[in-house]
Amino acid sequence: MWIYPAIDLLEGKVVRLTEGRRDQVQVYSERPGELAAEFARAGVRRLHVVDLDGAFSGERLNRQAVEAILAARVPVQLGGGVRDLRTVERLLETGVERVVLGTAMVEAPEMVLEACAAWPSRVVVAVDAREGRVAIRGWQELTERDAFDVAAEAAEAGCAAVLYTDIARDGTRRGPNVETTGSLARALYPVEVIASGGIGTLDDIRALARAGVPAAVVGRALYENSFTLAEALAAANDDAG
Repeated sequence: MWIYPAIDLLEGKVVRLTEGRRDQVQVYSERPGELAAEFARAGVRRLHVVDLDGAFSGERLNRQAVEAILAARVPVQLGGGVRDLRTVERLLETGVERVVLGTAMVEAPEMVLEACAAWPSRVVVAVDAREGRVAIRGWQELTERDAFDVAAEAAEAGCAAVLYTDIARDGTRRGPNVETTGSLARALYPVEVIASGGIGTLDDIRALARAGVPAAVVGRALYENSFTLAEALAAANDDAG
């Protein structure tokens, strides 16, 4: 299983939110480029970067921070407020490896289909769920769409991966939703399913790996030293489970 360290950006700073709530923000660094370089030296395969300002308002306010992260020369998948093809194209041109689309999958699925066709293997669809229903626009609006249905539509559209986040667990370190994420991974195979939300221990990582989940995003647990990145990478490939 792959581990993708998370770098969430708010006003140029590296932060983590609890359950996606902007009023529960913790700042961990004001130098995202240096943090990205540190992760790169540790040998990660990819960074998961979220422009929270973009997710909340649709305005991309973290361009300099993103440029600093890209300068670390580690592959980046970037999401947050990406809702049109021109933005996808512009991000890919700047050096982003994969672009994450979330709200667009619900509000403009034809755009996602077009993006997947235009840039094969470079579009990730985020399915952010609360009690099985998909939330959009920075998780501020809860829809009636079923998370599994949206994920299946994304896979059918030809996305490179589905990023599944259990919002109620995000930033809490209470443990990921192993059962649902594992079921999704089996249902969508060979499309990559990325687990997100709630990882707090090395056993959480091992549980996801045993469930057949191909990748996981890890954030707060790394920043608060619950374990090191080296330990996370080892646990993700611990055959002993």
